[in-house]
Amino acid sequence: MRYLPHTDDDVAAMLEAIGVDSIDDLFEAIPRELRQRAAEMELPDPMSEMSLRRHLGELADANQVVRRDLTSLLGAGCYDHVVPESLNQLLLRAEFLTSYTPYQGEISQGTTKAIFEFQSMVAELVGMPIANASMYDGAHAAAEAALMAQRSFRRQPREQVWVAANVHPDYRRVVQTYLRWQDDVYREFAVDEQTGRLDLDDLRASIDDTSRVACVIFQTPNFLGVFEDPRELVEWAQQEGILVVATFNEPHAFALAKPPGSFGVDICAGEGMGFGMGQAFGGPALGIFAGRKKQLRSMPGRLAGRTVDERGREGYVLTLSTREQHIRRERATSNICTNQGLMALAAAIYLSLMGKQGFREMANLNMSRARFALEHFEERGVGTRAYEAPFFNEFVLELPKSARQVIDRCLEKDVIPGFDLGSLSEKWSNHLLVAATEMVDRTDIERVAETLQWAIKR
Repeated sequence: MRYLPHTDDDVAAMLEAIGVDSIDDLFEAIPRELRQRAAEMELPDPMSEMSLRRHLGELADANQVVRRDLTSLLGAGCYDHVVPESLNQLLLRAEFLTSYTPYQGEISQGTTKAIFEFQSMVAELVGMPIANASMYDGAHAAAEAALMAQRSFRRQPREQVWVAANVHPDYRRVVQTYLRWQDDVYREFAVDEQTGRLDLDDLRASIDDTSRVACVIFQTPNFLGVFEDPRELVEWAQQEGILVVATFNEPHAFALAKPPGSFGVDICAGEGMGFGMGQAFGGPALGIFAGRKKQLRSMPGRLAGRTVDERGREGYVLTLSTREQHIRRERATSNICTNQGLMALAAAIYLSLMGKQGFREMANLNMSRARFALEHFEERGVGTRAYEAPFFNEFVLELPKSARQVIDRCLEKDVIPGFDLGSLSEKWSNHLLVAATEMVDRTDIERVAETLQWAIKR
């Protein structure tokens, strides 16, 4: 059955109205060698419903799945965390799956209240007074934070954005992409080779004129797994009138470590995918964004607020939405089209199910598993810890040979021992980024250690 509602006469009338002879003419902007006609595609013959189900199942089985087919200690910004079954069942409720943007508060109280609860939990988690209704992912949240920092200096413009080299490389690329049309404003500063932390001395020495700097972006735990201690950075930045942005991949760490907001940073922008979304072959993700009260009207995205009606009854509404469809285009502060509504709901359910005590226990599991992995690897002689600063559930292991070669060998035994840092820089060619969450047990770690030994000796 064809699902195209237009008849040939309808199509001919539309083509005549827009002044082209054929549908193919609409695709002239695409080089001919890049176009492929349906007749040229090698499609299988039609199948019955039963045959199609079997075929799709065979295609799905070709995917290698962690814990079923693979043992993995791969993190690098996307972590394997538990997704409670109760969370999935709640998300399947039709009112959550079918609801869209809650423009009409009077008929969207459930959705708007869920957003408000999410904002409240995020604000407490990162130690900030205000959080928005979410963003697409952590990388876009970091980039929007850079734009927000620039907007904060409208009277005396500051345009430079300095990013620590140990911020996730994807975050750095997205920030760079956002700023690409501004001349020479994106800058990076170095990492301390011993600790893996940001190098504040290099930042100070690299800046020619602090009055041009809008913000400094750092990450904790950073891409190398290390906790940052931003107190000195924040103190210096405040003296110079520079905003500080803290980003993160792994917010579970804030159950044990002081959250970024407690250090006095101005903006928190990071990833919340680990809060009940699952890895799902890379997405969807959840951007977390929080700031100070003075920045409330400059924040991107939308916020849900709590109020009372004329009868004194509690209600929830969208407030201070800063998109161009809500306010005059020249005053809009964000081109983010909406929040990650369903994912923000998942995060709110996840955090509610865990509770404060459960969230802390989950974080403790992560930390203990990672430390057991490091100790076990060093005892086996497969590598040594590269950076001496405290870490959460991820660390860098320096191997006696190329990390790429070792990973390729381990894959022969269905083991992914970590992420090859040499793919980012030649100086890290022997460095492996290893992550161990609550989903990894002692048996997994021992198997990876044994496989690493075998791969290194080959």
